[in-house]
Amino acid sequence: MSAGLHRISDLVARGFVEKASATGLEAIVERYALSVTPAMADLINPADPDDPIARQFIPDLRESETRPEELADPIGDGAHSPIEGIVHRYPDRVLLKLLHVCPIYCRFCFRREMVGPGAEQILSPDALNAALDYIRDHSEIWEVILTGGDPLALSPRRLADVLQRLDEIAHVKIVRIHTRVPAVDPSRINAGMIEALKTSKKTLYLALHANHPRELGGAAEGALAKLAEAGIALVSQTVLLRGVNDDFETLAALMRRFVELRVKPYYLHQADLAPGTSHFRVGLEEARALVGELRAKVSGLCQPTFVLDIPGGFGKVPVGPDHLTGAGVLDHKGQPHAYPAPATGKPDF
Repeated sequence: MSAGLHRISDLVARGFVEKASATGLEAIVERYALSVTPAMADLINPADPDDPIARQFIPDLRESETRPEELADPIGDGAHSPIEGIVHRYPDRVLLKLLHVCPIYCRFCFRREMVGPGAEQILSPDALNAALDYIRDHSEIWEVILTGGDPLALSPRRLADVLQRLDEIAHVKIVRIHTRVPAVDPSRINAGMIEALKTSKKTLYLALHANHPRELGGAAEGALAKLAEAGIALVSQTVLLRGVNDDFETLAALMRRFVELRVKPYYLHQADLAPGTSHFRVGLEEARALVGELRAKVSGLCQPTFVLDIPGGFGKVPVGPDHLTGAGVLDHKGQPHAYPAPATGKPDF
């Protein structure tokens, strides 16, 4: 396995970028962090200019182009952050942002202005105490979602400590962890990490972020098997990305691969309006047609909910194809069928 890549010179040496573009790319990674794990670097084919793994993680000069509609905080975390480390957008759940670093940095990340080695890396003890006090003081919070950064970039000891402290809050019933680690850095899913996760007495879900079936090869398969066999429920999240998974064959293969690995497809996200990411976004109507094709041709087990996070902090909404129209209920071929209205009046007993 190769070494991780953290500098433009590393990318040039591996043939992932041209030396002529190095200066421009240096300016980009000054603003948006660069790190490619060995597991992902080894999947990139430098001879393929359209390699879908490279597209996700290797900087692109187009990242310097910020469009007027793009926002530093595209989903409005700040508007719903009552204290450091907490985002409380929906009544029954909160995000607990434990850290601002990841083992790998996605070029389309909606928090790309906030994460990276230049940021304050881990929530301070005082800030963590205050965040947990906030959760404790709000009895409507049923679910806590650990995010960041990537929570599994923490040491098992730190992660276990947070899980144990959440165990003490009776009204919290569900803990969900959002991570890329099992796919991009599968060696971190070792005995120590599994034991840390198993310390939780809550119902624990792990939401795996992966965007292409090649990310889910042998090492990732082994990591996910360890998690599943430890009794941890697995769901997926994927971002719909131009040039990565915006065709039916790739998206269907990814969703089937999740199901084969005991990961239930959960969310397919429309790419957010993060700065410098317009080259990744797929038009909504094109995306809806793709999701409709997935619904028509692939097992129900393989169906994620296609969602858009409304810019400005108004929350995520499903934006998949509509099957109920004025002409009737549409079948998987788009043909309308009448459906009777309910009977009116009282039943005759």
